[in-house]
Amino acid sequence: MPELGDLTFDADSRQVLRDGRDVHLSPKAFDLLKALIDARPRVLTKNELHDRLWPGTFVSEVNLASLVAEIRRALADDAQRPKYIRTAHRVGYAFCGTEQAAAVAPPSSAGFCWLVREGRRLPLREGENILGRDSQDGVLIDSATVSRRHACIAISTTEATLEDLGSKNGTFVDGAPVSSRVTLKDGDEIRTGSVVFRFRMVTPKGATATWSGSAPDS
Repeated sequence: MPELGDLTFDADSRQVLRDGRDVHLSPKAFDLLKALIDARPRVLTKNELHDRLWPGTFVSEVNLASLVAEIRRALADDAQRPKYIRTAHRVGYAFCGTEQAAAVAPPSSAGFCWLVREGRRLPLREGENILGRDSQDGVLIDSATVSRRHACIAISTTEATLEDLGSKNGTFVDGAPVSSRVTLKDGDEIRTGSVVFRFRMVTPKGATATWSGSAPDS
């Protein structure tokens, strides 16, 4: 069975990563995955899952099966040889991944930081992230209004800052021009030339668990 890499799940930021890349799940599918991870390795019955996902509402069993199928598609998981979601036939489902490590961020850590552009999430790493048309160390922006090395977002364990790098068309935060290094906060609008981003930062409240696939049941 091919290795699928590591799965990182963060409930606070509602983020799932596989091999370091975002995994898109609908809100209900995310809630289902969280419920299964929280209950691991116990099987959650279909009734339990219905009560958690659709409290006080009658829905068909097809709805639950569709969510499980969505998660499996997103994680490239095989229902016959599962690495993450195991079916207990006629009973329910269980999370069958094995925990590798728990990376606990220091209390002052900026945690996950990213930019959002037109609904697309662009992750930022700790250290310097260069924004520009010729960026090899950050966020590549394909726009004639953006300089080759337009601006820099620096992420540390205590803060995130933005600095314009002498760009032709300027860098702006919430409409104000950036003339010196400024501290960013969650929700700030960043404009480089004509390209607009939303800066997002989530400080973890606890551990972020990293998972790898387990061997299939014999």
